[in-house]
Amino acid sequence: MDFNSYSEKLTKLRVVSRLSFLDDVLRALTPGERLVLYALTILLGASVLALLAGVNSAVSVTIPAAGGSLTEGEIGSARFINPILTLSQPDEDIAALVYSGLMRVLPDGTIIPDLASHFDISEDGTTYTFALRSDATFHDGKPVTADDILFTVHAAQNPDIKSVRRSDWEGVQASAPDAHTIVFKLPHSYAPFIENTTLGILPKHVWGNVSSKEFPFSPANTHPIGSGPYRVSSVDTDNTGSATRYELVPFVKYALGKPYLQNITFIFYPNQEEMLKAFDARKIDTVSGVTAGDLEALNRKDFNIVRVGLPRVFGVFFNQSHAPVLADASARAALDAAVDKRTIVRTVLQGYGELLEGPIPSGVLGENLPAEPTPFIHTTSMQNASTSTYADAARAILSRGGWKFDEKTGAWKKNKLEFSISLATADEPELVLTANSVAEYWRAAGIRVNVQVYALSELNNTVIRPRAYDAVLFGEVVGRTADLFAFWHSSQRNDPGLNLALYANSKVDTLLSQARATTDKQAREKLYAQFVSAIAKDDPAVFLYSPELIYVVPTKLAGVKLGALATPSERYLNVYDWYTDTDSVWSIFTDKIN
Repeated sequence: MDFNSYSEKLTKLRVVSRLSFLDDVLRALTPGERLVLYALTILLGASVLALLAGVNSAVSVTIPAAGGSLTEGEIGSARFINPILTLSQPDEDIAALVYSGLMRVLPDGTIIPDLASHFDISEDGTTYTFALRSDATFHDGKPVTADDILFTVHAAQNPDIKSVRRSDWEGVQASAPDAHTIVFKLPHSYAPFIENTTLGILPKHVWGNVSSKEFPFSPANTHPIGSGPYRVSSVDTDNTGSATRYELVPFVKYALGKPYLQNITFIFYPNQEEMLKAFDARKIDTVSGVTAGDLEALNRKDFNIVRVGLPRVFGVFFNQSHAPVLADASARAALDAAVDKRTIVRTVLQGYGELLEGPIPSGVLGENLPAEPTPFIHTTSMQNASTSTYADAARAILSRGGWKFDEKTGAWKKNKLEFSISLATADEPELVLTANSVAEYWRAAGIRVNVQVYALSELNNTVIRPRAYDAVLFGEVVGRTADLFAFWHSSQRNDPGLNLALYANSKVDTLLSQARATTDKQAREKLYAQFVSAIAKDDPAVFLYSPELIYVVPTKLAGVKLGALATPSERYLNVYDWYTDTDSVWSIFTDKIN
């Protein structure tokens, strides 16, 4: 027998000997003693397991995990999933997932590099230099180079393509010193320009041979290839060729990290009624842009909502050139004082909006705190002052301003002027309801008003563009960076400018010009504060409200954060952080995972 065999045999004998000893001990115990021993053994084992579970819980954290899916309903169909051609909401929503730009906006309003690795701005604010990430790629595996950025910008600038983003790039000279560097030269300093670089980048190898004339008809518009967090995996169409369903999956090489959700599906419906029916039937998980009334009517209640302000200003803008009565300061002040804005927010927006006292909604300037999903709460009533309170305030202002109320004619008069105006607006339910509400408040103060409702295209072409109105109820998309130049600078009084109040104030002109050229955020906000004060003194408009976007999401969806959105499609700004599945790992390993 060799040494190894002997050692193995000796070990076995020792084990048998120990087991025999334990057996002898157990035999020596009474049945009651053995029962106690067994119970203590089980208790010890349970205690050890509980201790281990406690330790595991204390040192473990829950983290997002890959998995899960999301199905979203859309009204209409997608035809131009192209960042420089998007027309419809489905176009913009899918493009926001498929494409990425040099920079990306976060829900809190900060702007970070996306396809770019870093950038520099010259001291005079006119030259922006971007360096591309060396590993940036499109969904088809081709690298993103400076040529792709130049191609996209030139396409946006091309008047024959008629890009919706053309105005963002007018006068900008783009060049590429090498394959990974892009330089933009501006004709003058323009602080909001950095946001323009969030424009989704088109792959030149896909679009380079498409003529301007054929640009809107290219199949690449409906089968897009970008570099964003999600790529299109399949498209379903009907017998007319219109898309009925889009399936998107994560792009594993996305610059800011692979998204968690493994599938995002878009299903298209002809109208909102059909979309909400599908949501009630659990055929889709999310819907966007619904009203509080829509939510109240749903039978399904297992959802959360995210409500967030849109940087839009709805108000009544006065054209003093068209209606001489509006040139009187007391008349404009009375029109503003007569309106109960809080009640309009409650009745027209059903509480989902912010009343305004000036041209800049909250969340645009200063700190922006992103909103997160919360349970839907039924609309509650809000306390309001009586209509007579507002009417009395307006009457007092008119009396102090030299106006006298003629009891016989039922009209305010001053010298040879009679206080009577028309109010124009678009044939949209929300605008019509608002216009009629405003008119009732004015009539309660004795002010004569005639509401004129036009189809949107007619309002734009025959009323707004030629400035053929006394007062117009309309909305302005202020945007995240609050470039108010187009809305209030005197140079923008005529078409295609957007100064609907035909407002002219040299001090305001100076403030707006300085603000758009100032890159320092705090300095820019001080300039805008002075601008708001100047506007308040002149009453060129009745600022009414800023609406909120209501986004319905499943209760299981986490990671959703919405800030002050420039457009509804920006609800996807942090889509790569959304998740439904989680893992539990020890905290010491989280740094390695991140």
